[in-house]
Amino acid sequence: MIVRPLLLATALLAATSAAALAQSRDDVIAPPVLRASVTVSGDLVRIGDVIDNAGAFAPIAIYRAPDLGTTGALPTDRVIAALRAHQVIGVDTRDILEIQVTRLARTLESKDIEQQVARALEHRNGLGDAANLSLTFDRDVRDIRLDASNSGAMQATAARWDSRSGRFDVMFEIANDNVSTPTKLRFTGTAIETVEAAILTRGVERNEVIKSSDVVVERRPKAEAGGDVAPRDRTVGMQARRQLRAGQPLKLADLAKPDLVQRDQAVTLIYEATGLYLTIRGKALEGGTEGATPRLPAGTDTTSSLGPDETARPVSLAVKDNSQAVSQATPQVASKAE
Repeated sequence: MIVRPLLLATALLAATSAAALAQSRDDVIAPPVLRASVTVSGDLVRIGDVIDNAGAFAPIAIYRAPDLGTTGALPTDRVIAALRAHQVIGVDTRDILEIQVTRLARTLESKDIEQQVARALEHRNGLGDAANLSLTFDRDVRDIRLDASNSGAMQATAARWDSRSGRFDVMFEIANDNVSTPTKLRFTGTAIETVEAAILTRGVERNEVIKSSDVVVERRPKAEAGGDVAPRDRTVGMQARRQLRAGQPLKLADLAKPDLVQRDQAVTLIYEATGLYLTIRGKALEGGTEGATPRLPAGTDTTSSLGPDETARPVSLAVKDNSQAVSQATPQVASKAE
């Protein structure tokens, strides 16, 4: 009867010893190990950033982080000295000579900022599309680096534009993951609506035909170019209605189709029907463009075969020197001479 309690006590003691041994092994702290590279999102470098197994010392700050979006180097001996000052010893350096510390950042590129400002001003107080706005900022717009916690989109909270002065003032907010107060950005300057215009590279005289080499495409302020700006494909081959100067934006009212028949130019009136082909020599009383019907003087007796005051079928006008036909028309054939 005494043996059984002794055996039970021995087994219980053995189990208790094994549990205590296992707990003691779990309580052993792993040695701190130095990291070769570190990435931080805030403005401080903490003990938990530079070593593994920092334990309760992890939140303690030991250095300031480098500038946003940059990388700096910390010599290992200086890091070890900083750790010892906080009673962190026995660090395994793994023969690392220095630690590379990189600070995360969100970068707003200058071109993206300009696009956001243009979108905020689009169609405001009569302005046109954002793509047609030319912006001049009071301060040069450069890439902006923000703390990585600024993860929200750029939201325009206020946008003003004065149509008389062209001045704009735009405010943005960007939500922050760490704090409730958003980051605010403000941009001021001038905004001008522009249009693509065909610009003359040289002076052009009245009635001169514009060639491809005479025109380049540039963006000009809409107020300067006007509302009837001529696109480039509608200027080449056209004739100037008046004298035009170099650098001038071309307007549709400045251009006309070129005269293919000049006033007093000898022409040939051709009438063609089934089994019939007639030609009449004449002189144009006025200039004519492609598709126009120049007035012609009364013809000779050769017209009498068509009958007096008879309207001919469609004819074409041709220059006397056998050049290409000018136009299709339906002229009134002259009456037979008395």
